[in-house]
Amino acid sequence: MLVLVAPGQGAQTPGFLTPWLDLPGAEDRLRAWSAAIDLDLVHYGTKADADEIRDTAVAQPLLVAASLLAARQLFPTTGDLAPHVGAVAGHSVGELAATALAGVFTDDAAMTLVRARGQAMAEAAAVTGTGMSALLGGDPETTLAHLDTLGLTPANVNGAGQIVAAGTLAQLAELAENKPEGVRRVVPLKVAGAFHTHHMAPAVEKLAAAAASVDTADPVVPYVSNSDGGAVATGSEVVARLIGQIANPVRWDLCMETFQERGVSALVELCPGGTLTGIAKRALPGVRTLALKTPDDLEAARALIAEHSTAQSLHASHESSHSSTAE
Repeated sequence: MLVLVAPGQGAQTPGFLTPWLDLPGAEDRLRAWSAAIDLDLVHYGTKADADEIRDTAVAQPLLVAASLLAARQLFPTTGDLAPHVGAVAGHSVGELAATALAGVFTDDAAMTLVRARGQAMAEAAAVTGTGMSALLGGDPETTLAHLDTLGLTPANVNGAGQIVAAGTLAQLAELAENKPEGVRRVVPLKVAGAFHTHHMAPAVEKLAAAAASVDTADPVVPYVSNSDGGAVATGSEVVARLIGQIANPVRWDLCMETFQERGVSALVELCPGGTLTGIAKRALPGVRTLALKTPDDLEAARALIAEHSTAQSLHASHESSHSSTAE
């Protein structure tokens, strides 16, 4: 089974969209989204510096646009995607790209919602100086207990020995000086707030209001939620989880457990890929991974998709034959 995943905030780097604009129709698509959400995605994806794209209100739409742009090079529509992909998921804001790929929202609606999400979370982050830091290595129980003593929240439990702590800048500074036992490194993330914590509570209502005006459908491809790693069957439940997720931890570790339970054999991470494939290499041994970093990676992605589509077809044919024989 092949899984398609979309990265979250912090994956962006200056100029990362530049090579993608050479693809037919890519710049036109970005400019149309830019006009619709009043944000120049072409500028921010090609010419803006690291500080500009660190802004939450910019970073979130930029990342979802990048993932959708890459996905549509492989699968122009969700109908094209459905026969080849066993599940879709996104890390944090990447969930909005995943909803469009699953058929819950249109691409345009996902862009409208991520613009509202980014603005609301940026406003919430401006109230108090907050941030996030990744802790690499260590025992999870020991790390979680240590974070609790510092008043920090485990905002992302990513698996493969990685937990992301979130809280005030003072709390994070204390963490850097006083690491949990066994943790090798504490790495500040390129984000502008303590996402997926109580600091984001003011943004929840604003995203709920934006979502109420958008048409929703049930997923046509299994959609795996950050909330608990569960596959969500209805569009209304997907929306409810997306809204609540703003102020609650991301459980990417549980998403990967679900992939494994469903028989994942390959994972493709959409642009700007790298973070989630890195985690998967450690947490899902034996699973083939591919990160879409530039358009040069598309050929390999198509080959991997074709290979797994053939394997899935052969498996389905074998199961059907076996079932007929048994009857």
